Amino acid sequence: MPAFDEPLHVGRPNTGDRETFLARVGEIFDRTWFSNDGPVVRELEQRIAELIGVRHCVAVCNGTVGLEIAVRALGLSGEVIVPSYTFVATPHALHWQGITPVFADIDPTTHTLDPAAVRRAITPRTTGIMPVHLWGRPADVDELQAVADEHGLDLLYDAAHAFACSAGGRMIGGFGRAEVFSFHATKFFNTFEGGAIVTNDDELAETMRLMRNFGFAGYDNVIHAGTNGKMTEICAAMGLTNLEALDGTIEVNRRNHAAYRAALDGVPGIQVLEHDASERRNYQYVVLQVGQEYGLGRDELVELLHRENVLARRYFWPGCHRMQPYRDLFPDAGRHLPHTEQVADEVVVLPTGRAVSPDDVEVIADLIRARSVR
Repeated sequence: MPAFDEPLHVGRPNTGDRETFLARVGEIFDRTWFSNDGPVVRELEQRIAELIGVRHCVAVCNGTVGLEIAVRALGLSGEVIVPSYTFVATPHALHWQGITPVFADIDPTTHTLDPAAVRRAITPRTTGIMPVHLWGRPADVDELQAVADEHGLDLLYDAAHAFACSAGGRMIGGFGRAEVFSFHATKFFNTFEGGAIVTNDDELAETMRLMRNFGFAGYDNVIHAGTNGKMTEICAAMGLTNLEALDGTIEVNRRNHAAYRAALDGVPGIQVLEHDASERRNYQYVVLQVGQEYGLGRDELVELLHRENVLARRYFWPGCHRMQPYRDLFPDAGRHLPHTEQVADEVVVLPTGRAVSPDDVEVIADLIRARSVR
């Protein structure tokens, strides 16, 4: 028999108070205003902007569309530098619009884009840099801004993992020209499905608001090219409800992360990625790196955990440069990405969130400890 009767998933949805959510749904039904910049969406945008400390929040139907809108609103073209160690939506948001994603290597300690590698990747066709704040830990915002300023490049952050986190005491969301959050169901804060673009640039925000609604300014007046990127009222209602539960969810994640660290401390070849306790963190990912000193390879450990109904994940294997269409477009990219390939072969992400108890953490840790080399 497996260790758990029911599977424990990475990214199982966290939810706020059901009755509060259903009351909001009732109000939406009473108004019969389901989409098109309704009052619940506007309230969510205002509350997110206040939490992040930015002037503008533009709620969208998902984080990928948010990236696409931001890329187009900034007028990016030619080449944009991105990490390969990220979810494939990051380069897709560029390639989908005829822009070439140029993969630069990561720092093997932070897992985020290495500014030195960015400098090496700049060409006359480069128009922007799109770093990723991975695992809720910030990219090197100061050095990346310096590189962008030096070369006259736009800096747009994929902040899908970093809602409610900070860097240098500033909330993530206020860096670069804009930042894009994902509120997908697997994120610790979700709106069922959704996302948001946040910025302090008034003109950019207005352009992105037009673009998410086909370019309409009024009922019959289309003044900009656009798409359908709107968030629905019911998704925003989920967002408001989960926003009210945000601190509790973060505390559960923090507790689980601390429990994993304590339980796996000293296991040869197992490193639990840490967070800077002086900054705000959401602790939504428990990330292990599996080294040669451990008794099993990373993939063997994942298979072992799956047999026990612990559905751990290999994030973001094998790297976007080894996925299509990029594998065929850039067959030699791996030669320039040694740290990306190393980290992709070592990382495993464990279940956490409100569905995982301290007792669950201890059982999972026991499974990992039992197969280590003593």
